[in-house]
Amino acid sequence: MLRVTNDRPTWDEYFLEMAQVVSRRSTCLRRRVGALLVRDKRILATGYNGAPAGLPHCEQVGCRREQLGIPSGERQELCRALHAEQNAIIQAALHGVNTRGSVLYCTTQPCITCAKMLINAGVLRVVYSGDYADDMAMEMLAAAGVELVRAPAPPLPQARSSAPGKEPS
Repeated sequence: MLRVTNDRPTWDEYFLEMAQVVSRRSTCLRRRVGALLVRDKRILATGYNGAPAGLPHCEQVGCRREQLGIPSGERQELCRALHAEQNAIIQAALHGVNTRGSVLYCTTQPCITCAKMLINAGVLRVVYSGDYADDMAMEMLAAAGVELVRAPAPPLPQARSSAPGKEPS
């Protein structure tokens, strides 16, 4: 989301806002998630949750986990989609981009599977704005020395008025 004030966003706010934009590409019927891998204030790769390339998305064929009444965070192996974090790591690998020493910005806390992948991808810091019920993921990331930062979701843009007391046109 754009932040329309005189204050510049912090780097964390800046990249979390971009992750929100990336999440709009998601084809998941349950939760839209966006992720960025960043190093030295440069975006290395992006990812959003959706089916593997070339396969029908859940919005086309339906959500199997929803049809089976499976709660969020359970039985992930039945989901057609890859998680946003996984797709960001895969995109980096596909294009030969080293992720060691990077920061993950994500609209949702990583799950245990993504946490293990992030550790092995050399991610040093995870900044996320939305919760996900997976304590084991957080414990594993912390045990691996990955810095965890829970940041508030970026603010919604506000209209800028052209003059005090006047409505924007």
